[in-house]
Amino acid sequence: MSRFASSRLAVLSPYVPGEQPQDKKYVKLNTNEAFFRPCPAVFDAVGEIAGRLRLYNDPESSRLTDAIARLLGVESENVLATNGSDEALAFAFMAFCDENTPARFPDVTYGFYPVFAAVFGVKAHIMPLDENFNIKLSDYMNAGETVVIANPNAQTGIALSRADMEKIIASNPNNAVIVDEAYVDFGAESCVPLTKKYDNLLVVRTMSKSGALAGARVGYCVGNKELIADIKTVKYSFNPYNVGTMAQAVGEAAARDKAYYEKMTGQTIKNREALCGGLKALGMEYLPSKSNFVLAKKAGMSGEELYSKLKEKGVLVRHFGGRIADYIRITVGSREEINTLTDCLKEIL
Repeated sequence: MSRFASSRLAVLSPYVPGEQPQDKKYVKLNTNEAFFRPCPAVFDAVGEIAGRLRLYNDPESSRLTDAIARLLGVESENVLATNGSDEALAFAFMAFCDENTPARFPDVTYGFYPVFAAVFGVKAHIMPLDENFNIKLSDYMNAGETVVIANPNAQTGIALSRADMEKIIASNPNNAVIVDEAYVDFGAESCVPLTKKYDNLLVVRTMSKSGALAGARVGYCVGNKELIADIKTVKYSFNPYNVGTMAQAVGEAAARDKAYYEKMTGQTIKNREALCGGLKALGMEYLPSKSNFVLAKKAGMSGEELYSKLKEKGVLVRHFGGRIADYIRITVGSREEINTLTDCLKEIL
């Protein structure tokens, strides 16, 4: 750290992305990427856009925003496109949290939440999941703070029903409730319909997982038009041209091909069932996932040891510390990748 670094920087513990080793070819099941390709229209969009890259992109992402709105059944004024969902979440922390309004979120969840709280000088109230890694509704009812919940939850994959989410939203009428739906398309219920009923609800989503566009960085948020206006104020105070021309084009193409992505997320769900079946046959325990990953463990072997032994065999999974240190997080890959993983686990176990 340089001698010019601020005191805030000195105490930050930055978010650590999943590793991307380049030393050899791996079966990559560590960063929850899609195993399928984007829809064909995305490839056409990439080829057509090159001539426009000399020009600034549309700061409003109008065509992308319109396509997302049509896909979700909301108005364009209820949608804001962002550079990945991380940017949408960062904007929301800036817009709806301050020294007088803490953020409240679970102890086991997406690792960026505590980082954003630290970066923006926001007090965080971290609520422990129960012994089965479920979110306790009572911890978020009448919170009097900005509530941030990933649903399904990272890193567990466990989802709350829309009815339970509505209880939390309805009980906090004077505070924003931010629902991070990065994994919702893999079997959970979206809260987007509730944005028409509650003016305090902001739903954050991404095309990185179910849209197979992780490298394009296309995210968005959905909410009451006043909430979206608040997020826009932050955006235009930070980075007006936040979503590049290429990202807008491929995101629009993906948003228009609902049938293709429903087919591929359906296949992901089937692959998840096959993965869980393979884990069960090996005597491993896993949490009930509604995401494109599964959190699993084997009694008598640490998560770190499992992770290391799999990496030695060319299979990457993710390992975290804290309450889930005994587990490994496995991305739902193709059937071939799942078979490779389970074969390696058989040898290890």
